[in-house]
Amino acid sequence: MIKGDFHIHSDFSPDCATPLEGLVQRCIQVGLTCIAITDHNTTRGAYEIQNLAPFTVIIGEEIKSSEGEIIGLFLHEDIPKGLTPLETVKRIKEQGGLVSVPHPYDRFRQSVLREKALYEILPHVDIVEAFNSRTTLYSDISKAQQLTKKYDVVPSAVSDSHTLLELGRTYVEFPEFDGTPLGFKTALAKGHLIKRKINPLIHVTTTYTKIRKRFLSFRKTFKR
Repeated sequence: MIKGDFHIHSDFSPDCATPLEGLVQRCIQVGLTCIAITDHNTTRGAYEIQNLAPFTVIIGEEIKSSEGEIIGLFLHEDIPKGLTPLETVKRIKEQGGLVSVPHPYDRFRQSVLREKALYEILPHVDIVEAFNSRTTLYSDISKAQQLTKKYDVVPSAVSDSHTLLELGRTYVEFPEFDGTPLGFKTALAKGHLIKRKINPLIHVTTTYTKIRKRFLSFRKTFKR
């Protein structure tokens, strides 16, 4: 069986300071054998970790569309932010990738995909995060789980990790697959979701990291 987490951030995300080598070592420590690196609006971190890791790394990206975030998995190149949700989905599919909806209905995230847009792209969606450990309210999690059942979409459980502490808490146990997007989706549909919430105060760490990185970038630019 595979132990996988398909929404993980690295230092290449503006709100994450997780070093690549540390991320790989932590995954080994907690027994993750297949992960997707889904940094904000870039695949660079995913490619670098793929070169470092002794386990399977899926190239992903959490893309900020004009109506909220959408994840692409099994990508080959970056998809630009700011496109409409339908155009974002089209770009993912053109690369042979899978479309995943991150943290649907999470009322505390400004980046959540708007509900109207969610239903607009739903016919093209492959995976929905039925459980995101950073989603604060169980009522929002319940709505996501109901969505996967009502529309027969493959559910996933993810850490949405921005820190090493979060890795290994929430994941999916599922059968081996052939390495293809279709094989992955088929295997994931047979998965068992391991669901553990993280303390909501973890968002404070994310906000602090984002502010710190912006400050350091500004200071570096100012010194020039």
